[in-house]
Amino acid sequence: WVSHSSLGDYLKCPRAYFLRNVYRDPKSNKKISVMEPPLALGQAVHDAIEGLSKIPTEERFVRPLIERFEKSWENVTGAKGGFTSREQEEKAKARAIAMITRVSDHPGPLRNKAIKIRQDLPYYWLSEEDNIILCGKVDWLEYVEDSDSVRIIDFKTGKFDEDPDSLQLPIYYLLATHTQTKPITAIS
Repeated sequence: WVSHSSLGDYLKCPRAYFLRNVYRDPKSNKKISVMEPPLALGQAVHDAIEGLSKIPTEERFVRPLIERFEKSWENVTGAKGGFTSREQEEKAKARAIAMITRVSDHPGPLRNKAIKIRQDLPYYWLSEEDNIILCGKVDWLEYVEDSDSVRIIDFKTGKFDEDPDSLQLPIYYLLATHTQTKPITAIS
């Protein structure tokens, strides 16, 4: 199984790839992952926003998005989010709240119809011969009624712009093409 993040791990350091994506604790048989504040922030913001796609368009913003975010934040608060101090957590949460507020004030395509891929973790066989399965979670698939197509949208919560050579959007294009039936007409 390969994804955008696992490929990035491998390209940075094959050993890091092994430890993050292959190795399992011999006692629990679970992968080991270290939660860090940026990951906690991104997870809580993404959870709050991605959940909107399951709600009918006319009801999406009836319940304030900040309430959905607060519920998501409960899953990453304190040590669960890798925070080492209350100050560190408050700073990260303030940044996340600013993001949620921007989305609430300017929902843009989130007001439009969306398509959900039925799989929890969308995947398809990149190469059966080499036993390679490509997987990943697409943040948002906006349904474009005029052309009966889909627009892929990837949310960014990091401080830095995505590398122009990143494979993330091409991978999402491949996943969306192979896991749902509508043509892809835009990616952003």
